Amino acid sequence: MTNTKENIVWITGASSGIGKAMAFEWARLGYKVVLSSRRKDLLEAIALEIRNSGGEALVVPVDIMEEKSIEDAVQKIITTWGRLDIALANAGFGVFGSIDNLSANEWNRQLQGNVTGLALTVKYALPHLKLNQGRIGLIGSIAAYLPNPFVGAYGASKAAVHSIGLTLQVELKDTGVSCTTIHPGFVVSEIARIDNEGVWHPERPDPRPSKLMWPTDKAAKVIVRAILKRRRTYVFTTHGRVFVWLQRWFPGMMRTIASKGPKPE
Repeated sequence: MTNTKENIVWITGASSGIGKAMAFEWARLGYKVVLSSRRKDLLEAIALEIRNSGGEALVVPVDIMEEKSIEDAVQKIITTWGRLDIALANAGFGVFGSIDNLSANEWNRQLQGNVTGLALTVKYALPHLKLNQGRIGLIGSIAAYLPNPFVGAYGASKAAVHSIGLTLQVELKDTGVSCTTIHPGFVVSEIARIDNEGVWHPERPDPRPSKLMWPTDKAAKVIVRAILKRRRTYVFTTHGRVFVWLQRWFPGMMRTIASKGPKPE
C-alpha cells in the first residue's frame, strides 16, 4: 500500500476556493501539500492551519503567467522534499465580456493564464511525476462543453484544457502517469469578483445561481477521489452533468437556457 506520508501533492491556485479546499482534503488524507499562488500571506495562513492539524505543508509562491516562476517552483519542491507525486493545475481566472467587445490583450491574458500556464505547470512537473508513476489533475469547467455568453474567452480556455487533457492521456500512455481532467459546475469561488485586469473586487455580486452552488469542501472531496482513482475525465455537479447532457442531445434547448442567463452590467 502506498505510504501517503511520502507522497507530495502540488496545488496551484491554492490560496482560495477549490484550491484551498483541496489542500485541506489532501492533508486530511495524510499527503504532504505544496501550496502555490501569488498571494503568499494567504498561503502561509493555510499552511499554518495544516501544520497545526498535524500535517505537512510547504509554501512555494508562483505566478502562472511567468514560465520561470513555474520552473523555479518545481525546482524548489524537489530541492526541499525530493520528489513530486501529484500535480494539480488549478490556478486560473475568468475574463468577462462579449466576443465583440473583448480586446486582444484580454484574450491573450485569458489564454496565457488558463491554457499556457496550465500546460507549463504540467511540463515542468512531468519529469518528476514519471519517476513515481504520478498523477496530473487539470481543473477545467463545464464551460468547455457549453455556449458561454459574455464569458466566451473563459469557455474557450476551458475547452483548450479539455483538449490538453485528452492529448496527455495519449502522450502519457505506458509511462504510468495518469491525467484526470475535472470539469466542475458552479462551485463557490472568487472568480466573479476579479476583473479583466486581475483586480479583486470583494463587493462585486456573483451572478451565478446561488441555489446551484456547491461548497468548496464538497467539491474538493469528489475531485480528490477522481484523481486517486485515475479517472480520465470527470464532470460534476449534478446540474453540470445535466447541462452537458442537454448540450449533447438538445443543443437548441441549451442555447435557450444560456440566452436567459444574467448579463454583465
